[in-house]
Amino acid sequence: MTRYTNYILVCGGTGCRASQSEQIIENLRAAVERYGLEDTQVIRTGCFGFCEKGPVVKMIPDNTFYVQVQPSDADEIVREHLVKGRKVERLLYVNPETHELVPDSKHIGFYKKQLRIALRNCGFINPENIDEYIARDGYVALGKALVEMTPGEVIKEIMDSGLRGRGGGGFPTGLKWQITRKVQAPQKYVVCNADEGDPGAFMDRSILEGDPHSIVEAMAINGYCTGASKGLVYIRAEYPLAVERLRIAIRQAKEYGLLGENIFGTDFSFDIEIRYGAGAFVCGEETALIHSMEGLRGEATVKPPFPSEHGYKGCPTNVNNVETYANVPVILLRGAKWFSSIGTEKSKGTKVFALAGKVNNVGLIEVPMGTTLREVIFGIGGGIKDGKRFKAVQTGGPSGGCLTEKHLDLPIDYDNLLAAGSMMGSGGMIVMDEDDCMVAMAKFYLDFTVEESCGKCAPCRIGNKRLHEILQKITGGNGTEEDLTRLRNLATVIKDTALCGLGQTSPNPVLSTMDNFYDEYLAHVRERRCPSHQCRELTQYFINPEKCKGCTLCARVCPVHAITGERKIPHIIDPQACIRCGTCMEKCKFGAIYVH
Repeated sequence: MTRYTNYILVCGGTGCRASQSEQIIENLRAAVERYGLEDTQVIRTGCFGFCEKGPVVKMIPDNTFYVQVQPSDADEIVREHLVKGRKVERLLYVNPETHELVPDSKHIGFYKKQLRIALRNCGFINPENIDEYIARDGYVALGKALVEMTPGEVIKEIMDSGLRGRGGGGFPTGLKWQITRKVQAPQKYVVCNADEGDPGAFMDRSILEGDPHSIVEAMAINGYCTGASKGLVYIRAEYPLAVERLRIAIRQAKEYGLLGENIFGTDFSFDIEIRYGAGAFVCGEETALIHSMEGLRGEATVKPPFPSEHGYKGCPTNVNNVETYANVPVILLRGAKWFSSIGTEKSKGTKVFALAGKVNNVGLIEVPMGTTLREVIFGIGGGIKDGKRFKAVQTGGPSGGCLTEKHLDLPIDYDNLLAAGSMMGSGGMIVMDEDDCMVAMAKFYLDFTVEESCGKCAPCRIGNKRLHEILQKITGGNGTEEDLTRLRNLATVIKDTALCGLGQTSPNPVLSTMDNFYDEYLAHVRERRCPSHQCRELTQYFINPEKCKGCTLCARVCPVHAITGERKIPHIIDPQACIRCGTCMEKCKFGAIYVH
């Protein structure tokens, strides 16, 4: 067997694959062979998290971190770094504040304040090789549970850890397992909810792509604790790479005897199957998810009975999401006391967030509960793009709310976010700057919710449609102050009367923006003006005659010929003909065009 002393880790997540990381891997392997480096292995890993700087290549053992690598860089990396022993400086990360080259990931601000528990193996191992997972203590927790602990002892460990559901609800995981265990039934199921539907969210996908065996192991542990012999992973079909790597992990676990009959020589038997979702956001709700797995329409049902009592095919069913499962093996290995020492009083451990929007360092992060929004956005996230002013951050996706500058020092945990009018959700975190219109943002999320509603209950089916219509009226320049009153009243009614979590939380973007940016709503209805110039119908373009040189460029690029004027004479925009596309302002070389 070849003994390797050098490893080249290449991000093989969906984002980097879209930027030719597979070609980078192929070129690196060819270069290694060309230079006769028999002690070097090129490994395809999962997501490193630093999506803004992908594709990423990491050199082991010295941890050199190369960013935005292209396939054409492969030969130079192998030749310079491994043959000649010097770093390829042009590919190193540059500290945006000091402009100094950063040699390794440990000194990159994006990683400094992170604590990777759920993401512990992502970017470190080949997700398609079970031996690499085992080398990182994989399946040791399952063996410990089956051989050394009773189901009750395992459940107590999970309860003592303080682990709460990472899918959005935050229900205590150990308690959920205990409830399912107490129900007597000849057949039980455990389910992994991998139906990640929030706009901008990619946490669960990255875990499944980078560390699928951790989910397989955790589901088996859950089966042992709850008395279930069958596991089901409900995953959206739009995640082909995650599906493929999960399939490989299940097959390898069966080949190693870690799934199937009499695991670890015990009388415990467990197997896992995959069920596909069609991308319906409502199927993230556990009863709708179960109906979809049964081949029925994905609609929520009134609870009780809860799935723990009456779930898939009428059997007791325990549902947890991907990130929740990813924490389970490490809790059993390191202990409940260790895990509960991280985080806040009521929110233990870490949380994975998909940090996106108008932030410099877009990517996947994992931080201890209690980390402030300021530390996330300006520390890990590197601040706002192009030096613009921070305006708001939407946490919890369409079900969450909008937090502002006054919330920047808020410690992130379940209770603090709820008290501030938002929620943890599954972990989407979208940052907005001064150019974003908060009324338009609320309309965007309502548009998504209306599209994704299952239509079963009237508050969600009809109420959200009316909310969206009012927002369209306001952003279209036809809103009134009476509409603002109706908007708030209707949002409150929907929140109180909708059937499931999707409907109950759908008004959050409206209510939170009205609470924090009511002046923007008033500007839209009183002054017929969008302060951020994002609502086309409320935006008008003008030409400053003192700055206009009469070059005619704006008139030539206008798609509807709304600009007139002679050469070397200030031009004029016809507001009736203008479609407010902004092309003229973008092309003007003299800054003569402005909006109001």
